[in-house]
Amino acid sequence: MTLKISISGVRGLVPDSLTPEVCLDFAKAFGTLLAEKSGPAANTVVVGTDPRASSEFIKGIVFSGLLSTGCKVIDLGICPTPTVGIMIRKLKADGGMVITASHNPLPWNGLKFMREDSIFLNENQARKLIKLYETKKFKKGKPKEIVTDASGIDVHIKKVLKIIKPGAIRRKRFRVALDCVNGAGSVACSKLLNRLGCRVESINCDVTKPFPHDPEPIAKNLKSLIKLIKQKKADIGFALDSDADRLAIVSEQGRPIGEELTLALAVRFILEKNQTLGSKKKLIVTNLSTTKAIDDIAREHEGLVIRTKIGEVHVAEQLKELKGLIGGEGNGGVIYPPVGFNRDALAAMAIILKLMAASRQSLSQLVDAIPKYYMIKEKRRCQSQSQADDFIEQVKDSFRKKNLILTEGVKVVLLNSWIHVRASNTEPIIRVIAEGRQKKEVKNLIKQVLKPRR
Repeated sequence: MTLKISISGVRGLVPDSLTPEVCLDFAKAFGTLLAEKSGPAANTVVVGTDPRASSEFIKGIVFSGLLSTGCKVIDLGICPTPTVGIMIRKLKADGGMVITASHNPLPWNGLKFMREDSIFLNENQARKLIKLYETKKFKKGKPKEIVTDASGIDVHIKKVLKIIKPGAIRRKRFRVALDCVNGAGSVACSKLLNRLGCRVESINCDVTKPFPHDPEPIAKNLKSLIKLIKQKKADIGFALDSDADRLAIVSEQGRPIGEELTLALAVRFILEKNQTLGSKKKLIVTNLSTTKAIDDIAREHEGLVIRTKIGEVHVAEQLKELKGLIGGEGNGGVIYPPVGFNRDALAAMAIILKLMAASRQSLSQLVDAIPKYYMIKEKRRCQSQSQADDFIEQVKDSFRKKNLILTEGVKVVLLNSWIHVRASNTEPIIRVIAEGRQKKEVKNLIKQVLKPRR
């Protein structure tokens, strides 16, 4: 199961499972999918990559596949995933592809697919794409041109600055420590923070170098950033994954606050900014596995939380349909519709800094004001989808007398805690996430679910 094909795109090991043939055929399938929707007219596809060594090689193959179906290709080069989304709308393209494996370490790489509204393919669209890939019934068209457009990062930054209105941030002159894991956000984030008037202390912001650590921005991978914050007496530290759609935060004390609280802090600021709106318009959209602190913050500001299945597309589609204020996921992913409908670390950084400036509080003070929950995230490897399904059925049976939410996998809701068990969309694993007021109760829930079963 080293090649993972799902609603979230395609990921695999290069070159063992994510082979040139796989990349070529998925590019052809995507070009064909766009042609089926728009008819005989040539389709324009925007393509961006993260800086993995294999990304440039894969890009050439993807271009060949898209061109063979009659697409025009706009090459954005190395840029954040949300930048691709912004450029799709600006250039009025028919879709976009991102060559990235996001938080997966080397030698993983992958492909993500966006629609004309910049939102990722939903389940029905992804199934159509996969069917085209499997049947190989690809459209053949006259190859169009490849155009290079290096303006994406600047366009993205200008959009964030216009919406966030950075005057208050500039006056504070925050000292910001930054670790972009030498990923796609390296140039963009440094530029944005400088434009915000911050004094930037950066490490791992060179796209010509390999990842210095696994690109998932979780606490165990932030040791160098923590050291930098303490050395430079920074006001805050930001860490990103390889394609800059997730943001993790470290406080001025050098304490990782947990990915869950990135969205919680952003929600607080946006609700305070829109406090004069009626409660029906204060909609927050997040997924089933995101911290309950979001609900507490929303309740305090008379807002309403809508929960979806896991996956950025589910949150984005609900945000768009319901005209929600803000949304995202508990992995550090913030979606702010005025900027775009993708998880966006650049928008998230600006929102957090604006919250600090407006509240005149330190990051630690802001975090201390958020209701305290304990969350544990575990995972168990599985060899097949049937094995994952069997495991989830066993969990359902164990908690059959409790309040169960079956929107995706199984979420067990107890009086002061919850646990969510589901198959991952991006890796051959089962994810087990539990949260509660008491750490002991959360640990016991995890043990109960992961105990050996006959």
